[in-house]
Amino acid sequence: MATPIIATRLVPADEEGIAETARVLRSGGLAAIPTETVYGLACDATDPHAVAKLYAAKGRPSFNPLIAHVPDVEAALRVGQFSPTASALARAFWPGPLTLVVPAIEDATSPLARAGLSSVAIRVPAHPVAQAVLRAADRPIAAPSANRSGHVSPTTAGHVMADLLGAIDLVLDAGPAAVGVESTILDCTGDIPAMLRPGGLAREEIEAVLGHALAVPERVTDDEAPQAPGMLASHYAPSVPVRLMAEQLRAGEALLTFGGQALHGAPPVRTRDLSPEGDLVEAAANLYAYLRELDAPGVSGIAVVGLPAHGLGEAIADRLRRAAAPR
Repeated sequence: MATPIIATRLVPADEEGIAETARVLRSGGLAAIPTETVYGLACDATDPHAVAKLYAAKGRPSFNPLIAHVPDVEAALRVGQFSPTASALARAFWPGPLTLVVPAIEDATSPLARAGLSSVAIRVPAHPVAQAVLRAADRPIAAPSANRSGHVSPTTAGHVMADLLGAIDLVLDAGPAAVGVESTILDCTGDIPAMLRPGGLAREEIEAVLGHALAVPERVTDDEAPQAPGMLASHYAPSVPVRLMAEQLRAGEALLTFGGQALHGAPPVRTRDLSPEGDLVEAAANLYAYLRELDAPGVSGIAVVGLPAHGLGEAIADRLRRAAAPR
């Protein structure tokens, strides 16, 4: 049977819009909500039917676990079991762009949302609209990026509408996301936290709180079940090939640059500079929007210049590697 078409509504992020979004989530519906990182496709993380609808709307592999979003540390303690180290990280960086993977409290979220794992990924977003929705919904909310699986993540309500119009109930529009890359994910189920995905919170800040280096696990392949969202090798991909560390432009390529860098060779079909001033925060905020703009008719590929590797540059490089992965 064909998937029914839903009349997707674009709703302003005012008091009425927040209340309507919470009603949709409590009733098992799907809503795109703003966070400080990217827009998330939200559903009730305790409702397996809602989670199944979310997987279907995204076309997401069912073995890829979802992050449970909650409004504060106290709510997180009702969803997962926190070691002293995990508790210290939560209190240092929440609310904010950090996801912690901890042992799950069994009945607090649907096993489908956890992809059958005994652990759960939890985040407390800093965006005031997301906070208001979570408090009004009064339950853990699963909210992966609000795009078709494998597409570039959305940083505006317009990006969500372009990908998910007719597949979800509503989009809560609060303007562009400020951070622009997803949360950093740490595995806190072992003795030493391991970075599963770099993101909007830099490694250096985390290690300063811990007083030691993070462990770095091996990346899984697309055939393996990941421990947390965003770990598949190919992810966040435009429809055209992405070429990293480019030094010369090829015919038909668009250019994604940074800090005003120019390349020799063929003239670019179009160009976007992540940050003309060389600001990595600005670059992260622009990354997904610019990849979408460059992924356009008449473009045969996207050439990307080299970027700094420190701070948010690590997360930007990670997303670009995934965008360039064979698929």
